[in-house]
Amino acid sequence: MYTVITCFFHNMKLLVVVPVPLQSVEVQVDVKDHVATVVSTLLYQNKEEKPIEAVFVFPMPSEAAVCHFSAKVGQTLIVAEVKEKKQAREEYDDALSSGQQAFLLEESDQSPDIFSMSVGSLPPGESASIRLEYVTELDVQADEALRFCLPAVLNPRYQPTVTSVPSSLVPYDLTFLARVQSARPISKVESNCTMDPLEFLSQDQTAASVKLAAGHKFDRDVELLIYYKDTHEPSAVVEAGQASAKAGTLMRDPAVMLSLYPEFPKDIMSSVSSSGEFVFLLDRSGSMSGGQIASARDTLLLLLKSLPMGCFFNIYSFGSTFEQIFPESVEYKQKTMEEALKTVEMMQADLGGTEILAPLERIYSQSCIPNQPRQLFVFTDGEVGNTKEVINLVKSNSGSHRCFSFGIGEGASTALINGLAKEGGGHAQFITGSDRMQPKVIQSLRFAMQPSVVDISVRWDLPKGVSATVLSPPLTSIFQGQRSLLYAQLTGQVLTEGCVTVKYSLAGRPTENKLNFSLKPTEDTGLTVHRLAARSLIRSLEQEQGDHRGQIDDAKKKKIIDLSVQSGVSSSFTAFIAVNKTSGEAIQGPLLRRDVPVPSNMVAPMSRMAAAPVALDIDCADVMLGAADCDNGALPSLPEGKAKRDPLLELVSLQKASGCWELEPALAKAVGKTTKDLEDKQPSAAKKEVWATILALVWLHGLKADAKDEWELLVMKAVTWLQSQNGNFSAEDIIIPIYRHSLLFSDHGIAITIRLPVDLP
Repeated sequence: MYTVITCFFHNMKLLVVVPVPLQSVEVQVDVKDHVATVVSTLLYQNKEEKPIEAVFVFPMPSEAAVCHFSAKVGQTLIVAEVKEKKQAREEYDDALSSGQQAFLLEESDQSPDIFSMSVGSLPPGESASIRLEYVTELDVQADEALRFCLPAVLNPRYQPTVTSVPSSLVPYDLTFLARVQSARPISKVESNCTMDPLEFLSQDQTAASVKLAAGHKFDRDVELLIYYKDTHEPSAVVEAGQASAKAGTLMRDPAVMLSLYPEFPKDIMSSVSSSGEFVFLLDRSGSMSGGQIASARDTLLLLLKSLPMGCFFNIYSFGSTFEQIFPESVEYKQKTMEEALKTVEMMQADLGGTEILAPLERIYSQSCIPNQPRQLFVFTDGEVGNTKEVINLVKSNSGSHRCFSFGIGEGASTALINGLAKEGGGHAQFITGSDRMQPKVIQSLRFAMQPSVVDISVRWDLPKGVSATVLSPPLTSIFQGQRSLLYAQLTGQVLTEGCVTVKYSLAGRPTENKLNFSLKPTEDTGLTVHRLAARSLIRSLEQEQGDHRGQIDDAKKKKIIDLSVQSGVSSSFTAFIAVNKTSGEAIQGPLLRRDVPVPSNMVAPMSRMAAAPVALDIDCADVMLGAADCDNGALPSLPEGKAKRDPLLELVSLQKASGCWELEPALAKAVGKTTKDLEDKQPSAAKKEVWATILALVWLHGLKADAKDEWELLVMKAVTWLQSQNGNFSAEDIIIPIYRHSLLFSDHGIAITIRLPVDLP
């Protein structure tokens, strides 16, 4: 196979055809509940007349525990060992110099989600099959799906050594098979890629498999969303250790993985905070052009409309330089909201590169506002070259804010996005393919508006003679319905039961959640829990640096290396090395280096497959649906050449900072009516703003019920405003028709009856 590399010589563009030794990539994923084991098999073949060295730089989930690397040449299997990185590199170079075959796998020094694989001294006509294995946890999404992502797109991130080509020119094939197994029935599996139909492997639907359809074009990461029929519940897995491991080590003793889903008191969760300093940091680098920057602008509109009165806010944007709308955060009111929106509407992806460190330093240099907790929202496609430095800066300021991060588009750095949220005590989200950014961002805004959880502590109640050494970093943030994972090493006779209690203070109220679990180890788990526990401790130790520019001291570095070697899990200071010492004659002649190209993100996204049909769910007794939904509330046709705006965003854009709408021609147009239509139905006792606000809420509930997770916060603000107008309103009053006047959205095939309260102002 060959690929075309573009080169420039004396200002002339040259197309160079280069042989590519990587022929195919086969991936098999085994999902058990919320943990995935991934095995990738890469087939290399040298079709040239001279020996080659193939170098493949590729993306990897930042939280993955890489635990196996081997090569099969002919009938010889060479299993790699984990060694200190410098030593591994020296052994690799020495092997190539002496004519031996060698294989090296190492994590990038710049970012833990980029790996480099070197296949050295592959003679003419010879093939090598490379096996790479890792385990990883699956993130819980807003709709309770578990997300698995196989990174396929590697964006540049200012790494000049990476060879990338358009997805259509990727010269190797990908086959992908996922098997899902759980104690709970599987509801469905969705993907952003074309998949063969889901096949259930058991009658109770607790096991299933799904395969990537032929002809995958490498134009996006391969994403799976796995839905179980029952909601997630707290659980514990105790795994037996490895009998051959050294006594007293992590790999010898049992290990436990606890999955906690804290439940907050309902009376606290029913209200949201009206205070806070909300700082939005938007990536405007060139790689954000097109649909990404447009979606980001729409998202900022929704965010600004959803903020509560009385809070403070500011918006920063960055590329090679950075800009800010206000010199410092300002109070949220109509004037400042309008000023910010005018600037947002003009934002383009025109600021050059992706230099995020400088704007973060400026934000942190601003003094926090008393009684206004700072909440930082970062939107980026993650193409930065100093990931570790950025994350350490956020960590050094974690005591003064929470950081919510959003990875936009294919190839966003999982190390950066997850690291920002983890070290900033916030929550990470990824927006890929046809995902709408808005619902995920509004979910994070809800998290930010929840009362901060403070004074978090974990207590282990274990039988006498049994102790637990916690391997996870301390819990710094807890959110309603979101999973928190804890890993621990157990010592002693683990035969009975244990209990873990998570205590914390929420809105000044002491709260606790308990989990009782069996200490009896599960035998046949393939050391998955041990490897994830080792990975968790390694990552925690790697992040324990002084200031954001500091270095890890020698003692801590040795501890990381020892743990990595002992557990067989890679780290930033170790690498996998395998040398074929049985290859017979030395391979003669200089090696030709061949860089295996990776796909770059250059095509439009594709819709999800297997998506469930959207149901129009209106909680009204007097609603009649016609046969046609008339474009689901779309706007009337606009003049040719003018972009048609999402009708939901059109309506949202008209809301005032206080939460109300005004009775104006723009509102009538947004709901597909004329001003006269709305005025004719207006009760004489109703103020125009009250009537307009009720109409807007009825339209949202009636025609945009499927987007409730996007507009729920701004509707809560509208209801609060209505209550302040001497009207005895509640959220149910807006939904349930207990009024006496009618309004017909007949051109949308829907009739909604509302009756206005007698005491309406």
